[in-house]
Amino acid sequence: MSTEETKEDAATEPSANSHLSGRRFADFPLSAEILKGILDYGFEFATPVQAQTLEPGLAGKDLLVRAKTGTGKTVAFGIPVIERCEDNAGYPQVVILAPVRELAQQIAEELAAIAVHRDLNFAVLVGGVAIGPQEKALENGAEIIVGTPGRLLDHIRRGNLDLSKTLAACLDEADEMFSMGFYQDVCKILDACSEDRQILLFSATMDRETQKLIQRYTTDAEEIYLSTDGDHVEGIEHILYETSPSFHKARALLYLLDMEDPDNAIIFCNTREDTATVASYLDRQGLDVQLLSGELPQGQRTKVMAKVKAGEVRFLVATDVAARGIDISNLTHVVNYSLPQDPSVYMHRIGRTGRIGNKGIAISLAGGPDLATRNTLQKQHEIKFEVRELPSEEVAVRNRVERQAKQIRAAMGTMVFEAYLPTVRELKTMKGGDALLAAALRAFFQWDRERRAVAGGVDSLSAISNKRRDDRERKAERNDRGPRSGGRDSRRGRDSDGDSGRGRSRNDRKPRTEAKIADADLDALLSSDAPSSDAAPAEGSAKPKRRRRRKKKPGASEAGAPPASKVDDMDFDSLLSAD
Repeated sequence: MSTEETKEDAATEPSANSHLSGRRFADFPLSAEILKGILDYGFEFATPVQAQTLEPGLAGKDLLVRAKTGTGKTVAFGIPVIERCEDNAGYPQVVILAPVRELAQQIAEELAAIAVHRDLNFAVLVGGVAIGPQEKALENGAEIIVGTPGRLLDHIRRGNLDLSKTLAACLDEADEMFSMGFYQDVCKILDACSEDRQILLFSATMDRETQKLIQRYTTDAEEIYLSTDGDHVEGIEHILYETSPSFHKARALLYLLDMEDPDNAIIFCNTREDTATVASYLDRQGLDVQLLSGELPQGQRTKVMAKVKAGEVRFLVATDVAARGIDISNLTHVVNYSLPQDPSVYMHRIGRTGRIGNKGIAISLAGGPDLATRNTLQKQHEIKFEVRELPSEEVAVRNRVERQAKQIRAAMGTMVFEAYLPTVRELKTMKGGDALLAAALRAFFQWDRERRAVAGGVDSLSAISNKRRDDRERKAERNDRGPRSGGRDSRRGRDSDGDSGRGRSRNDRKPRTEAKIADADLDALLSSDAPSSDAAPAEGSAKPKRRRRRKKKPGASEAGAPPASKVDDMDFDSLLSAD
């Protein structure tokens, strides 16, 4: 081999680092079918977590793996269990648990791609969708089961799912499953598996419940620690904008998005209410945005994620639970509308960008209530925030005008507008003409939004609005019928993955009164955004006094009261008028 060829090989072969181990998948004892599937999928070199787990996993050892987000954990546990499966066995051989539906579907898609040259069938068992097709997949003899705890238990109780012959059980994002209250459900599922099944537990953190499960279900587990509580995600630039109690955060978010102009971003909110508020406000400002939360019907959640992964959505507004573990290729930015109460959640959030050695940017809005989290991130995780100032109102308006002008120019080719030019010239000189032009712009952006929703086939904001309206109507019907006895499920409800009331993260649990304020009167909450002495209080400040509601007399007219749909449609006229 010539010297030039040697140099070329050295240049293309990566050295061992935190993103690539330097070992090719061809170096491991993998079957030709699996190796071809891996190479076809675009992988050649293993990451460190994959390099350290493949051989013991293939040998059938129990594994306890702690690794940072974005390091290739799905492939690390997926390859060993697929290799151990028998083709066309006709019964479940592997069960994989994930905390949320989207992650379960993502795992199944990735592993199915790797196993494309094997004769293995997958069944994805998640809540929020019809159970019939899942029953059919099980009847047809799926060998690999991927799902969320609630729906898996439903199938076990119905007699659809027999795990007594399983070779392996995998838990992905175990810490999140336990923080969501699924510990007992996971134990019931593992109890239904064969006694000698292999356990592969992957988690970003190791809490008390994780340790309890390890002691109860594993035998001589090999522990692989590639991260600690003090780790920081490499390749991420951390930017922080300090917020003021006199300025609503939704407006501050808009200012920074227009100034930073990210290619795409996930905007993380601590609560479902904040998610709906932020997504609706940005949408009314003409931004390309969709939302993802446990409140969104599953059909819409699936469509949203498909559009996001295809790069057809610029901004995804999400809760931590909904976006947990989701891998979005080439995500440039993560934005924190509020810092999470738990600093480790911040690390999970920012891990959505800068994956496998790529660069990423994390931007956070932070005020007084975020001080504790901010201090912990700086001291324990050694994060150095670059503190930037929000633009002045003058600069922000100029940024927004430039963006909106660009959007209007982009739409000009689809419409005939020349006939309106004389009208515009007259309106500019007419008294009240500015207001008329503003109304026309509002109508344009509403039309543009509806056009994009139809073209994209997904409208998560309308889906949330319709769901809330339906929920309100059902509640009114129940109240009209009077009190009645009901079962446990009717009192507590079911969460997004078919489990009773527990599928929400710590950050998503807000006092009932706060949620009621946000949901009941958003117009009033946002109308005082502009800096002033009577501005809306920020998080952590004194709550506004709630108005006493008069008892409505029987037969009293409701004329003059705002229509109930206005609340659920997130009408931000009062916020927009202050721009």
